[in-house]
Amino acid sequence: MKLNERSLAFYATCDSPADNAGFLYKRGERHTAYHRRWFVLKGNMLFYFEERESREPVGVIVLEGCTVELCDSAEAFAFAIRFGGAKSRTYVLAAESQAAMESWVKSLSRASFDYLRLVVRELEKQLEEMRLGTASGCGGCQGSPSSWEKKSSGLEQSLERLPALPGVLPKENGCAVWNNAPGVEQSPNTCSGGPSGEGNPRPLPLPPRRRASSSEAGSSRAAAGESPSTFCWLHERYGREVAQLRQDWLERQRDHQ
Repeated sequence: MKLNERSLAFYATCDSPADNAGFLYKRGERHTAYHRRWFVLKGNMLFYFEERESREPVGVIVLEGCTVELCDSAEAFAFAIRFGGAKSRTYVLAAESQAAMESWVKSLSRASFDYLRLVVRELEKQLEEMRLGTASGCGGCQGSPSSWEKKSSGLEQSLERLPALPGVLPKENGCAVWNNAPGVEQSPNTCSGGPSGEGNPRPLPLPPRRRASSSEAGSSRAAAGESPSTFCWLHERYGREVAQLRQDWLERQRDHQ
């Protein structure tokens, strides 16, 4: 993997939120002395600086293909980042307290993409089991309630490992994106700003579906067989209808105001 030094330095010092940050003692590669360094964890990259106010990191550890485990060392609260391979380096770090050590070991163990891939795979498996149980139950889930409680608790524990989703729905043209999830009833004319007249206007209505008559369908098939620009012809035809519907909708909005 090729890493760009300037891009890494910018990413390490930019305002993007860090997954963890704090002082750790890092054992040297050649000398066994420990040096106090400022560490910043962003995604699967662990940056370390000489001081907290340093503008550029001294180094970076890519947390892929490694394990994080406790180790015996002269320093208290020590743990190691071990990579697979005979010539791979092992990074020995030490925290300043038991709580800090547990926090770092936890966050470093969950930083790799391999871990996230396993969590997503487990969630998909549990979700598929729940769907199959619901489909076969038909109103009465098969299995005892305790088994479902175990599955739900396991799903909650797996969800805790993933980053929290944003609490605010994304907006499009000032209106919340429509929720197409099954079982959720939501009017397509409802905006996040409230009813019409309060905040942003309602979104444009969808154009009505048209059923072509047999003559129109025959002419369309004939045109498709004769001309290669059938798509352009359909695009222009229905584009005029959409433009007319939009014009009517804007006129109604002006009349209401």
